[in-house]
Amino acid sequence: MTEYLVFTLSATIGAMGDLAGHERRGSQLWPGRSAVTGLLGAALGLRREDDFSDLDALGLAVAPFVTGVEHVFRDYHTVETVPSAKARRPNSRPEALRIAGRDTNTTITLRDYRTGSLFGVALWGGELEPLRAALVEPVFTLYFGRKSCPLSAPVAPRIVTANSPEDALAHVQLPRWRAGAVAVHLMTDAEDGDTHVETRHDQALDRSKWHFAARRVAHRPVDIRPEC
Repeated sequence: MTEYLVFTLSATIGAMGDLAGHERRGSQLWPGRSAVTGLLGAALGLRREDDFSDLDALGLAVAPFVTGVEHVFRDYHTVETVPSAKARRPNSRPEALRIAGRDTNTTITLRDYRTGSLFGVALWGGELEPLRAALVEPVFTLYFGRKSCPLSAPVAPRIVTANSPEDALAHVQLPRWRAGAVAVHLMTDAEDGDTHVETRHDQALDRSKWHFAARRVAHRPVDIRPEC
């Protein structure tokens, strides 16, 4: 038996970032490792330059709950960009803007969002109680991928003892208006014997520079039906 921290991510609209740095910013189907550790870091009050090594070492499993209200839409943003000749290899966007001064361009970017997102998250392998307490009273505001996407319900963290991540996720607390939602598959780090595996670039290497490493993720069939 293993101790797991389980909690729920629910949002009216949300975005689960795809590769950045292009005109279009897509949204993945489920939040990756960097998204979950970033949310935990916000709850703890960590900033990008702080040490995330304890969070990066946690085991992670994510299960999407099907509610029948999921949709996709696209929004248009005007953004200020810096000509590459003005700021070569900046360490951050603020640094690039500072170097460029008034010599910037304006462009339109496309951003994808998803509605009705509902996920259960299970973590294990570290000190879980401080994370549970931080999720109850977060230092920074928690949101679903972008600051324009607030959570629609408390994350309801709890520590449970279970035989597997899927058993632990049966104890997540779903919002009452989404009672009855079911998860039919789960994503976690791939192991020998997994048959449905994909590669996700969501293992953070340098958060200040937005550098991420590849990670092999297994999709495993489950039948998770929380009681509440």
